[in-house]
Amino acid sequence: MEESILFQVEAGVAVITLNRPKQLNSFNPDMHKALKQALKLAETDDSVRAVLLTGTGRGFCAGQDLNDRNVNSGAEMPDLGESIEKYYNPLIKQISSMPKPVIAAVNGVAAGAGANIAFACDIVFAAKSASFIQAFCKIGLVPDSGGTWTLPRLVGSARAKALMLLGDKVSASQAQEWGMIWQCVEDEELIETAMSVANHLATQPTKGLGFIKHALNHSSENSLEVQLDLEKDLQRLAGRTDDYREGIAAFFDKRAPEFKGK
Repeated sequence: MEESILFQVEAGVAVITLNRPKQLNSFNPDMHKALKQALKLAETDDSVRAVLLTGTGRGFCAGQDLNDRNVNSGAEMPDLGESIEKYYNPLIKQISSMPKPVIAAVNGVAAGAGANIAFACDIVFAAKSASFIQAFCKIGLVPDSGGTWTLPRLVGSARAKALMLLGDKVSASQAQEWGMIWQCVEDEELIETAMSVANHLATQPTKGLGFIKHALNHSSENSLEVQLDLEKDLQRLAGRTDDYREGIAAFFDKRAPEFKGK
């Protein structure tokens, strides 16, 4: 049977590929479990210092595989909240709390949870032919996977409401213009561009980058006073890392630093 998740490490970058192309990489329980395991491996492997998430085929991810959600007339209605609690919420938390940079290379349609999983990543590249759609309203559901939290912070309340209530498709170029993603690139340049950035991040002070993620993840909920204290605490930790010592030494030696991620 074909593996639903492909995992390999290249030069300090864990490349995680959603691999159900016939289903546009939509999620079923097996893929959820495999992705959770791959992300955990990337987090705990000290040789991994950046993560790249992408998909095979025409789609990045079409969200939930609706073949698992077919409700025939008279059948018992499913508990969709259980699926979110068991799979999607832990996935978003796992990506957000990853103490290493997570890059998304969106190679095709990112719909429903697939779009919101991409938005949970730290830096998002998208192929010019890719698109993003909050498809939930088209089947009577509520955006999940953090979408109602993330999207308003990316594009503002007015655009987020319209996108979620209308379910309009957003092109990759429009997504870049609105600040929904970092960069739209030519299709044939997507993986090379994303890998170039991932390779760069894999040579940087990994613990410091993790502290930056932590600070940003809490900035929207903290008061200025609380955030200032958080910055102080994180800076104290960053100042005790080997990479900080190396960065300062390289500065005074007028050479390029050789960070070890420690």
